[in-house]
Amino acid sequence: MTAPVTALGRARSWLYVPAHRTDLVAKALAGAADAVVLDLEDAVPPQAKDTARDAAVAALEAPRSVPVWVRMNTLDSPWAHADIDALASARPDGVRVPKAADVAAAAELADRLAVPVHLLLESALGVENAFLLARCHPLVAGVSLGEADLAADLHVRNPTALRWARQRVVVANRAAGLPSPVAAVWTDLADLDGLAADSIAARDDGFFGRSVIHPTQLEPVHRAFTPAPAEIDSARALLDSLQTAAENGESAFVDERGRFVDPAVVAGARWLLDLAPGLDDPAATTAAGRERS
Repeated sequence: MTAPVTALGRARSWLYVPAHRTDLVAKALAGAADAVVLDLEDAVPPQAKDTARDAAVAALEAPRSVPVWVRMNTLDSPWAHADIDALASARPDGVRVPKAADVAAAAELADRLAVPVHLLLESALGVENAFLLARCHPLVAGVSLGEADLAADLHVRNPTALRWARQRVVVANRAAGLPSPVAAVWTDLADLDGLAADSIAARDDGFFGRSVIHPTQLEPVHRAFTPAPAEIDSARALLDSLQTAAENGESAFVDERGRFVDPAVVAGARWLLDLAPGLDDPAATTAAGRERS
């Protein structure tokens, strides 16, 4: 089963920006991120929640060239009802739902918002319910981890302890017929090499795209999730050899490069070629973003 292109699209980067910081919102919308997430939750202090919500609605009413999602406050917070009312009217491209764990509550929320929802799993219960959450409503676009909160809930200090949870959400998304999940934020802004290495590992483990919290993180993330020209050429050559094999009545064969080709290999090549046309060269994209900032 190839990964479908849903509301998550082909975004490699999801740049969080505090919604009450209108100066940063303007820069984010004009920058190099593939998608922007206006944050009403963690990055906004309690006294600025109403201001942030109003600013997010105003930003959604303006023309924009990139998808704009909103991360609402948690459903058990004092601000959730106002967030839901505002976002149901403002109609963002989608809503990120933090600390999702209750399946019935997530389905009810999707009904109320009537836009795609991206459920963030940040607790042990959320991870346990990953598959049920992924398939609880047609408007669920994906489930992903919030790794900082999850690590705190699990009382773990070693980041490798979350590897199992990462694979759990990969399986849950794909079993529910959803695309590959978006990787969680890398919180060490100074460690771009670590971000690059972890993003490549996430890609190879079944993730696509990553949430980021600063524009400097865009280039390594884009590079990790952009297929290399050699990969694209290889996929095209494989599909060309498939055409020849089909004419000879073969469904599995060894191509001219010595690769064994069967339907699973073909599906991977098709997914890569379906994905590639919408992605820019990461270095060029980042340079363009610097010129606009």
